[in-house]
Amino acid sequence: MPYELWQWVFFAIAAIVIGMSKCGIPGLGILNVAIFQNVLLAKDATGFGLPLLVVGDFCAVIAFRKHADWKQVLGLIPFAVVGVIVGFSVLGSIDNAQARLLIGASLVIMIVLYVANRRSKAPKKSGLLPRSFAPMIGCMAGFVSMIANAAGPLMTLYLLAMGMPKMAFLATSVYFFTLLNLFKIPFLVSIDIITWESAMANVRLVPFVMFGAFAGYYFARKVNQRWFERTAFWLTIIAVGYMIWIAFGELWWTYHA
Repeated sequence: MPYELWQWVFFAIAAIVIGMSKCGIPGLGILNVAIFQNVLLAKDATGFGLPLLVVGDFCAVIAFRKHADWKQVLGLIPFAVVGVIVGFSVLGSIDNAQARLLIGASLVIMIVLYVANRRSKAPKKSGLLPRSFAPMIGCMAGFVSMIANAAGPLMTLYLLAMGMPKMAFLATSVYFFTLLNLFKIPFLVSIDIITWESAMANVRLVPFVMFGAFAGYYFARKVNQRWFERTAFWLTIIAVGYMIWIAFGELWWTYHA
C-alpha cells in the first residue's frame, strides 16, 4: 500500500542519518533503525532500511577505500554469516509484535555496549574485548544485523578494542558491513520483507542518503562529534523506549483480545 506523507518525512530523515552514520558520525547508527521501527511494522522496517544501508556503505567505501584492515574483515565475515543464518531462521518464525520486541531488546543491548565503550578509560589502548572474542562478536553482529540492522555499536566496541587508528577503524567497519549487508539481501527478498514497492521507495530516498554521506564526511571534521553522538543517543533512547512500549501493547492485545 502507498506510504503517507508523514512516513516519507521520517524516511528522508532516516536516510540522511544513514549517510551521516556511514561516513563519519557512527554514533548516529542506531537512530535510523529506531525511526524505521516506529514508522513501519517491525519486519518491514528491517527490509526497508537494508538497501539504503547498502547505498550508504558504497558511499563510505569511496571515502575510506584505502584504509581497511582486511585481516579483521575476513576474520569476522565467516562467523557473521553464521549469525545471519540464525537470525534469518528466527525472523521467519515470529510475528511483527514479537519481532519488534526482539529488535527492541537487541537495540537496548547495543545501547548498553555503546555506553560501556564510551565509559571505558582507555578503549584505544586496552579495549574491552580480547581478540579471541572475534568468533562470538562476528556471530552476534550477523544475528543482530539480520533482525534489526543494528550491529554498528557492537562492531564499534570490538574494533576500538583492537586499537585501530581512526581511518583504519572506519574503513574496516565499512567493508565488513558492505559485505554483510549484500549477503543479507537475498534472505529478506525470499520472505518478502524486501518487496518491489519498498525497493522503489528506496530509489527515491537514495539522494537523501548521499546528502547525509557528504554531510557526515564534512561535519565530522568541522563540528563537535560528541554533540552529534549525544543528541543521537538520547533521541534513540526515546525511540527505542517507545518501540518497546508499542511491542508490549501489541503482544497484550494479541493474547487478550
